[in-house]
Amino acid sequence: MTKKKNVKKKSWAELRADSSWRMFKIMSEFVDGFEKMEQFGPCISIFGSARTKPDHPHYKMAEQIAVHLAKEGFGIITGGGPGIMEAGNKGAQMAKGSSVGLHIELRMEQDWNDYVDADKLLIFKYFFARKVMFIRYAQAFIFMPGGWGTMDETFEVLTLIQTKKVDKVPVIFVGQEYWKGLLDWMKDTMVREKYINAEDLKLFHVTDDPKRVVKIIDDFYKKQELRPNMRL
Repeated sequence: MTKKKNVKKKSWAELRADSSWRMFKIMSEFVDGFEKMEQFGPCISIFGSARTKPDHPHYKMAEQIAVHLAKEGFGIITGGGPGIMEAGNKGAQMAKGSSVGLHIELRMEQDWNDYVDADKLLIFKYFFARKVMFIRYAQAFIFMPGGWGTMDETFEVLTLIQTKKVDKVPVIFVGQEYWKGLLDWMKDTMVREKYINAEDLKLFHVTDDPKRVVKIIDDFYKKQELRPNMRL
């Protein structure tokens, strides 16, 4: 029988000191992120599952969308991982567009995918710093089918637009069958219970057509200037 190691608990003062040093790490992620992201030009953020396999229709769809957008002059921002993220970066490179990867350090996560441009890879320890880069430097948001992380990013973006903390830009759900249950619940439950307004359902579009995705974004920017999002 092995003895348990005695782990010394840190005092409140030691924890406070750790927090102070952590602030410098957090600030460095923001500074590095801002300096690099501002060099990449107008981009579109694509979100979706890391578990989607290359032979899945959703992977192919994300790849096609990224190709079309890159041909229109937009860079593609993803989380830099596998699945939908890989598809987005692959499509960007296929069309010779900027392929940005915002990689997050996770114990169970794979390394970044092979389609992120070497000079456009940013590695984050903190989810919240990474999320700011996703949002501030995106001229539109595309949500492919995904899990907890995708849901987190989805509602974060919608909340920021609803509350006018970021500019209203195109938000597009791709995969009508996948999103149908959630969108019906928003309409039939959230609106009915008056937790959101019916107008809030106009904050996003839903389509399965890659060309429609591009048209929504192009039509929007015929009337709006391209600029970083999120007022800081």
